[in-house]
Amino acid sequence: MPKAIGIDAGGTLTKVAYLDKSNELVLVTFPSNDLQTVKKWIIEHPDIEDIGVTGGRTEQLLDVIKTMKSIHYIVEFEATLKGVRFLLNKEGYFFERSIITNIGTGTSIHYMEGNAHIRVGGTGVGGGTLIGLSALTTGITDYNNIREMAAGGNREGVDLLVKDIYQGMDTPIDGHLTASNFGKVGITKSTNHQAEDIIATVQGLVGEVITTLSIQYAEEKNTQHIVYIGSTLSNNEHLTCVIANYTRTKKHTPVFINDHGFSGAVGALLNITEYTPV
Repeated sequence: MPKAIGIDAGGTLTKVAYLDKSNELVLVTFPSNDLQTVKKWIIEHPDIEDIGVTGGRTEQLLDVIKTMKSIHYIVEFEATLKGVRFLLNKEGYFFERSIITNIGTGTSIHYMEGNAHIRVGGTGVGGGTLIGLSALTTGITDYNNIREMAAGGNREGVDLLVKDIYQGMDTPIDGHLTASNFGKVGITKSTNHQAEDIIATVQGLVGEVITTLSIQYAEEKNTQHIVYIGSTLSNNEHLTCVIANYTRTKKHTPVFINDHGFSGAVGALLNITEYTPV
């Protein structure tokens, strides 16, 4: 049983990271609206001595577990970047400089060079936007449903593309790039769109806004790699493709690491241990 764990109490999910007897990383999730379940899980693991905590719901978590064990707090940005460095090295990425784009409810963007990092910007567009706009346009609020429906949707009837503007003429840029998210709806006056197509378009908007900002910061910092992390990407192949394709179109290299949603929990764990990947 683990003697130390890292917990990232996020807006939707609370993530836990610890090392098993083989020194392998183990990752667990709980719904953040049921922190009593986290407390129960800790009680069921009596060998735990130290708990590293981070995340936006840390205070709520501490109200539940503050009388338990030894608690060590680390600021969320510090935990996330510490976890990202660990996961990048674990997967064999060793570039010196990169942009780190953390897509949560909103999106925070950092520049990382070696062991140093600085927050360069962010946007309120993120997973919360995806769920909120999907709810307003289709009435669907469940993330898993949104993710699955987006994968089967077609954006071309809703988005205005560059080729739509030039209509058969040579385009100065790739004709399949988005000229205006949802722009075709206002021109055609069409209201007969499938929910899958609308949600795919919402997700396209979210992905393109986030990627555009990330690319701008990458160019400002003269760095090639953009590392995209955050639970909004989990099992979301459609969003990942939107981000990856647009990043490559703009001549930068997208990086998607495994366990990206657990960066904060891993960083909180590393804050109280000296574990180094083999």
